[in-house]
Amino acid sequence: MFGYYLDLALRSLKRNRVLTALMVLAIAVGIGASMTTLTVVHLLSGDPMPGKSSVLFFPQVDPENPVTLSLHRNPWPAMDYRSAVDIWSSHRADRQAILTSSSVKVRLPDSGQPPLMLSMLSTSTDFFPMFDVPFQYGSGWSADDDASRARVAVISADLNQKLFGGANSVGRILRVRDADMRIVGVLKPWRPTPLFYDPWSQNFSKSEDVFAPFSSSLEINKGNFQAYTCWHVPPSMGNLQDADCVWVWVWAELDSPAKVRDYARFVDDYANTQKSLGRFAVGSEHARLHDLMTWLTDRGQVPDDVRLQAWLASAFLVICLFNAVGLLLAKFLRRSGEIGVRRALGASRGAIFAQCLVEAGLIGLLGGFFGWLLTLVGLWLVRRQPVDYAHLAHLDTAMFFVTFAMAIGASLIAGLIPALRASRVVPGWQLKAL
Repeated sequence: MFGYYLDLALRSLKRNRVLTALMVLAIAVGIGASMTTLTVVHLLSGDPMPGKSSVLFFPQVDPENPVTLSLHRNPWPAMDYRSAVDIWSSHRADRQAILTSSSVKVRLPDSGQPPLMLSMLSTSTDFFPMFDVPFQYGSGWSADDDASRARVAVISADLNQKLFGGANSVGRILRVRDADMRIVGVLKPWRPTPLFYDPWSQNFSKSEDVFAPFSSSLEINKGNFQAYTCWHVPPSMGNLQDADCVWVWVWAELDSPAKVRDYARFVDDYANTQKSLGRFAVGSEHARLHDLMTWLTDRGQVPDDVRLQAWLASAFLVICLFNAVGLLLAKFLRRSGEIGVRRALGASRGAIFAQCLVEAGLIGLLGGFFGWLLTLVGLWLVRRQPVDYAHLAHLDTAMFFVTFAMAIGASLIAGLIPALRASRVVPGWQLKAL
């Protein structure tokens, strides 16, 4: 029976080509606009560490004093140096990494080329296995390198291409500021989306080009670290280890609920202890332990302007659907005579209703195809915009199927009232009018 209804729908669409084109256009434009923004939201809100995000945790404590504490309700996304080192060196997690970032001059020794101003992530050895960082050559440094303040570094694939033409540069020397550092690893192309491990970065920034041990970085790049906020003037600008400033943070890997509870209790206890010592103004009430996805949600992973665009595009789709309802209603009512004859020959109201919905679904399928093309155009335009998430704008397999499902579903919803109205045509009245 479906094949018969499909044949009737095709014949009907061919007879009223202008009306068919208007209905397809209404669906296509609405789907194209909404799917462009929904695809961007889908990509921006995705899990950057599928399968592992549930075991990665971001601890926060609030070392700020009472003078400026009233200015914010939640702890800062970073800690002062002492707090971060205390929590990191406690070894309470399966893995822990301490992190901070800074700008640094990088060049090859005796190359004669001007130095490059790049971003350097100062971290510890657990960073690489915690975040499944892929290596093209070599590996990360060891825990002994952390302890001995070894002058070693890992570089990005981009920097390796610029300096060494993409060749294996493990063992080569890199001059970072005024210190020579031995390259122990080269990453494969790696761009976490979003850049979740750095609370100061833009959500979709490029990852750092140089990775170095936290301890040795403090010596090499001394004076170049930047604080997010300070509540006392630092003794010397850039030398933040003894300053009342937040600029260092910690990530922890915890592979069981029991370990998560123990670690959360440890963070609370640490905050309460520091409060009792007079170093913190608040204790556990300002301590947090978020898993990765919760942290990204609190951080505001999807920009507000993208959310607004998604709501506006969805509203536009609703307007397009109202237009489609009106066009379908006009189309079906123009066929009242045909429908009356079918009813007189024995077709039930359900059969007429089903026939009309098949036609609406076919219009949705055509609208979905052209909506998919408009979505591709929309995403191409997004990639041309000067925004940090532009490189993400592409249609993945899931959203491809969602495009057609939404188009067909929207057309079926739009066709419900016209189909119901057509199925209630009184055969006698239509036969008298013929």
